[in-house]
Order: sequence, then structure tokens, then C-alpha cells
Amino acid sequence: MIKVNTYFDGNVKSLGFERETVAFTAGVVMPGAYTFDTLKEEHLTITVGEIDIQPPGSEWQRLKAGETIIIPANENFDLKVEQPASYICMYT
Repeated sequence: MIKVNTYFDGNVKSLGFERETVAFTAGVVMPGAYTFDTLKEEHLTITVGEIDIQPPGSEWQRLKAGETIIIPANENFDLKVEQPASYICMYT
């Protein structure tokens, strides 16, 4: 089953699904600043564009298409986006 997720007044949208015991989302982020929380460890890979991210306890860093960052479970992280971007996220 495909799940549609909408956040921040429609500025972040994703499609989610599960395969075996792993969940995935593929999404689009419009320009803005956002704070997300995690329930599971997230493997966030940028597929188009660039996203500035501040992982828990770390400095801001810019992720570009093809780059991945791992965010621990039960944490908050911040994103800043200047141009529309897309991502794939795997939850473990």
C-alpha cells in the first residue's frame, strides 16, 4: 500500500511504502526551513537539488544529489531548502 504524507502546509510531500520490514519514502521539499523528528533511524539521500541539514548535535552541512546522511532514531533535525529538492529516505 502507498501512503501519501503531507507536512508544513503542503511544502513537503512524500509517498511511502514498506518492503518486507523496511519502510521508505520518496519526497519533494519546497523552499523553506523545517524541523523533523525521527522515530526510527533515517537514511536520507538527496536525489535532486541541495538541502542544508543540521543533524542532532552537529553543524549545518549541505547535502547534494547522491549524498546520504544517517539521522539517529528519536532525534530532531533541521532542514533549509533554497530551491525545490527531492529525496529518498529509508527507515530502519
